[in-house]
Amino acid sequence: MLGALIALAGIAFGVLWLVTPSVGNARQLAQQITRAHRVAYPGPPVPPKFAAALEATEDHRFNEEPGIDPFAIARLGLDEVTGKGDQGAATLYAQLAKMLYTPGDSSVAAQVEQGVLSVKLWASYGGAEVLRLYSAVVYFGHGFYGIGAASCGYFGVHPAEMSWPQAALLAGLVQGPTVDDPLKFPAHALAREHHVLDRLVATGALSSAQASAYRKIPLSSLLAGAGGCRT
Repeated sequence: MLGALIALAGIAFGVLWLVTPSVGNARQLAQQITRAHRVAYPGPPVPPKFAAALEATEDHRFNEEPGIDPFAIARLGLDEVTGKGDQGAATLYAQLAKMLYTPGDSSVAAQVEQGVLSVKLWASYGGAEVLRLYSAVVYFGHGFYGIGAASCGYFGVHPAEMSWPQAALLAGLVQGPTVDDPLKFPAHALAREHHVLDRLVATGALSSAQASAYRKIPLSSLLAGAGGCRT
């Protein structure tokens, strides 16, 4: 029975692979999005601090998974059966697939398509390029699309110059860019930044002592240069 179920799942995935779009145009779609928001493409390289913060918060198995996270999917299925609610299973690949191919669509069909497209993005581009595409098009709130605009707009520094707390603040914005906007809702933004710092400790990127020190830095200090980068 288990073998039959696995075979059926493989067949279903194969059919979905054939009927879903190719991802060969991912770069072109990203360029269209950035052009619509008047952002330069390709954007700046993804800084290691931001990459670590984003992965720790959004997809801590990013460097091991094949576009989808089987553990998260299994947990999600168990939650549906037990009625515990949706804890989410969208990888960074799936989030990028949604932004590029199914924006604004949260239907079950769209989520299935995003899952297949996630594997295609992983197979076609790999993690580093997917992070670059993601960071170029994701919305950080306050009208800032892409990591370059967000880093300059919120902090007045280029992405490579961000501190750990600043990188954590940006990584925390992608799930709730409006409600966690640090210029409009500073308390929400600060709580989210602290959550990301905790996740960085959990993944080993920061020590507890480092995170504790960073949590003491006031939000006003992080935003002291808000308004744009000097050329």
